Amino acid sequence: MSNKDDFYEKLKVQLDATTDFPAEYLYKFIVPTTENQVIEVENIFDNTGAVINTKKSKTGKFVSVSIILKLKTSDEVIAYYRKAEKIKGIISL
Repeated sequence: MSNKDDFYEKLKVQLDATTDFPAEYLYKFIVPTTENQVIEVENIFDNTGAVINTKKSKTGKFVSVSIILKLKTSDEVIAYYRKAEKIKGIISL
């Protein structure tokens, strides 16, 4: 099992223990502004009813992306993290 799988397994246990689904979940990502990473993140959550807020860093090299999305299960939460982790340079908070 990879570290990522281990991480997601622990996250699922925590989510199931602390969250009554369906629930609103807050994702926070930091993405570099070198390519179209912000657009890539937004595309993952396109047509989901998500509320997306972005904020540039002081230097302008990074963008903080906050996304609030109503989800039905912890597996859904993790599925979006797995999609996002494929984006170059992304950091999940």
